Amino acid sequence: MKKRSIDFSKFSSIKIGPVVDVTVIEKGDVLPKDHLLIGHANNLLISPMPPKLMMLGKDFDYIKIEDERLIIGAATPTGKILSFCKKFDIGGFEYVAKLPGTLGGMLAMNAGVKSYETFNTLLEVKTDIGTFAKEEIEHGYRYANLPGIALEGTFKFEKGFNKNLAEQLLQLRTNQPQLPSAGSAFKNPPGDYAGRLIEAVGLKGERIGNMAWSDMHANFLVNLGGGIFDDAITLIELAKKRVFDMFNIELEIEIKII
Repeated sequence: MKKRSIDFSKFSSIKIGPVVDVTVIEKGDVLPKDHLLIGHANNLLISPMPPKLMMLGKDFDYIKIEDERLIIGAATPTGKILSFCKKFDIGGFEYVAKLPGTLGGMLAMNAGVKSYETFNTLLEVKTDIGTFAKEEIEHGYRYANLPGIALEGTFKFEKGFNKNLAEQLLQLRTNQPQLPSAGSAFKNPPGDYAGRLIEAVGLKGERIGNMAWSDMHANFLVNLGGGIFDDAITLIELAKKRVFDMFNIELEIEIKII
């Protein structure tokens, strides 16, 4: 198996992390049990001393149509999925516009925008331990309890890419900050919004070192330049404590902390 040296302060979307040798998995490789899988590090906050890491290689970056089904490799970038669906007039993936990452991350988080989610059109997932129908996988709002490591997803083939829907969903992202972040830090609690709660407890724009809760959207933890892991964690814990103390609501983290 190959190794790839990755500087997570440049590679990750939040621009935090050390330089790490990551094992690259291709077809035929045996997945090491003592390694943690990462994708394109778009929702990751990585500590200075992470565990052993691995990532899927180019063998898992593909899209094909077979038997009126759309089959996508887990290392396929979201931008490639969107372009393919536009080109071949396929519906169901309009929500991935400006959604960073790969299919593997989409499956692991049941990623989406509002009610448009990855599992909506999913039929089955192939993992390192077998193939599982959607109905066999526990999933919900921004989470999926995948059995094993996702290698491939099979989706309904729906004709008709909805350009208007894609534009509407894209507009929902216009209030997101352009500074480096890992996306929404917390899941929205039932009937409320994490950003509203963080703002209500006075943390919108709150800064520690070079990390801050965005003054544009309070649920985005942004890197102002040279931000570090410890300051990010301090802000996350501060938000959780203040929201719980004031509203008795336990904020659930959405980004992955390694």
